[in-house]
Amino acid sequence: MQLNLVPAKTGILWVKQGIRTFFKQPLALSGLFFMFMALMTIASQVPYIGFVFAMTLLPAATLGLMAATREATQGRFPMPLILLTGLRSGKPQARAMMVLGALYAVSFLVAMGLSYLVDGGDFARVYLGGATPTREVMMEPAFQWAMWVFIGLHLPLSLMFWHAPALVHWHGMSPVKSLFFSIVACFRNFWAFAVFGLVWLGVLVMIVVSVMTVGGLLGNPSLAGDVLFPVMLIMATMFFTSLYFTFCDTFGPPPDAAPTEQASSH
Repeated sequence: MQLNLVPAKTGILWVKQGIRTFFKQPLALSGLFFMFMALMTIASQVPYIGFVFAMTLLPAATLGLMAATREATQGRFPMPLILLTGLRSGKPQARAMMVLGALYAVSFLVAMGLSYLVDGGDFARVYLGGATPTREVMMEPAFQWAMWVFIGLHLPLSLMFWHAPALVHWHGMSPVKSLFFSIVACFRNFWAFAVFGLVWLGVLVMIVVSVMTVGGLLGNPSLAGDVLFPVMLIMATMFFTSLYFTFCDTFGPPPDAAPTEQASSH
């Protein structure tokens, strides 16, 4: 395994590959993403520890979506159990994946806890769905500071865990070592990831504007709202599908996987 440096334009290619691969297996990948969301929702309902439990499962579930993308690139139909790939590869791998999940849960709670100290928990309650945001609350300086504190802490946290599940599963790294290699890889390929994020943001804006415009032209704004939700879920599926290609270009395709389109194009 070696860290590959890629040009900024590769970020555009990652987005294209995510979208293209989604359309190879749209029903399977959409269904798996809905199952992913359902798994997180059900886990969060466990009394007292639900939210922490859901956060602990998140890296393993994300790895499952990456494994499903790998199956789709090889022309295979990913089955539902693939979501549990990170937990079905033997006890050592499952233990490492759960340790990684526990590290994520603790880190997330620390970031949220620090934002709580800023505004007394208003942002935390809105973010976690425990309160309906109002304009008055969102315009409060303390609320906005809490939001930026959380964003400032969660961004590097996301980069630390970006490649970590795949490194633990496909390269047998320890959880702590995978976090180090993940954030180093993201910073070394900063411009590619920046372009990747900006392109997805542009796609998001384009979709929202298009749907709202069509709804306005049809004289039915509520229709736009009804259409926007499933469209956003499909877009989220495409985004998670594209994560596999960011890993393959950064560290090479998984050892037991056939070369991806991206790898073969180099």
